[in-house]
Amino acid sequence: MSSIDELPPPRASPNQEQIQSNALEEHTELWWSREPVRSILCYCFSVLLILACGIGGIVLLSTTTSPSGEWRMGVGATLCILALLILLKQLLSSAIQDMQCLTRREHINMLKSGGLSDSLVFLISSVVILVCGVVLLALSFSVDTPGVPPILFTMHSVGVSMVVVGIVILFGLFIYILVIYCRSCVSSRYHPRNIGVFSISGQLHQRQNTTSSLANLI
Repeated sequence: MSSIDELPPPRASPNQEQIQSNALEEHTELWWSREPVRSILCYCFSVLLILACGIGGIVLLSTTTSPSGEWRMGVGATLCILALLILLKQLLSSAIQDMQCLTRREHINMLKSGGLSDSLVFLISSVVILVCGVVLLALSFSVDTPGVPPILFTMHSVGVSMVVVGIVILFGLFIYILVIYCRSCVSSRYHPRNIGVFSISGQLHQRQNTTSSLANLI
């Protein structure tokens, strides 16, 4: 019994956290599902943007028989193409995730929902919508045809709506990037939670092994 009492307490390996983090890095399928709130938020906004651009473009294209059919066709086609491009990005991201053909963290962080690709898509969408709205406003103010005020009113209304939507998307993207940057700065000062959980389980596993060895000695 004296030899049992003189046994030193179990000590954790100094590189235990590094070994556990390296083990987690090997599971590339888990990188796509990290930060689920951020991914779900960007995915839902992408779907909403696809529906808004698609419905708006279809409505404008369906009314091209009116006297103001030229600008309706141009803006409607632009919105439909924009909706298709956003949909294509989401489909490509889902296909690449299912095929598991990427093994580098920076590539996955760029293509997953909430990554750099979504930020670029939202930026391009806001710029395209904003430019279309500004062009419509410029045309509505430059055309001098007092005989057809409903056409100018419709053009002006659509232009104002697109400018407002473009500004809102730009402002929301700026807030999103600011929040992500602040969170990354704060989280860099602390250890990730998953490492702490795995280190606790590792210590419990070590204690169980020590207990079993003591029982064998007895």
